[in-house]
Amino acid sequence: MAIGRPGQPATADNWMFPPGDGWTFDQVKELELPWDWELVDGAIVVRGQTKLWHDIVRDNLHRQLQLAAPSPYGVNVERCVMLTEDNVRKPDVVVYDTTNLDIFTAECTPASEVKLAVEVVSPGSRSDDRFRKPALFAEANVPCYWRIELEQDRRLAVHEFWLPVGEQSYIPAPLHPVHREKLVTDLPFSLEIDLTALLKL
Repeated sequence: MAIGRPGQPATADNWMFPPGDGWTFDQVKELELPWDWELVDGAIVVRGQTKLWHDIVRDNLHRQLQLAAPSPYGVNVERCVMLTEDNVRKPDVVVYDTTNLDIFTAECTPASEVKLAVEVVSPGSRSDDRFRKPALFAEANVPCYWRIELEQDRRLAVHEFWLPVGEQSYIPAPLHPVHREKLVTDLPFSLEIDLTALLKL
């Protein structure tokens, strides 16, 4: 068993055995594995497979946000967000401020520039998307978080959360905490989305 050493990069042989203080992003950023992964509390965690509907919703939402986003906002899909050196997550969709980013050198989107993180819930990510990730994004001062669920009638529900100024826990959006059929919001910018269209190929 090859245990990782502080300061040394993770390899295909030792990635599952982090050093005592865990891996940092600098140690794992060059790591190539045959699956997608995130860095969670210094441990490399494999991201689960998703169903087709999940990817269709993610990609359609990405397009809708790109069309609606005013300057200087950018929108990415599954782009790494650095919350801390040992917590690097990949939300399904991220809206971020491009003002202070150098696209040629940026490896991860700093949490300080993220304005909205969106997770589309799969069976294997339910607890993470409902509890752990919103807690992490709120602690990192990401002002908006959406959790998208496929309900039993196979329709979408978007749970919208806001971060009050000076707080580190999200609250449900006061006027429309859950959106069905249509999402209408002013944060992070004025937006109206037909949710039924997000499930269309």
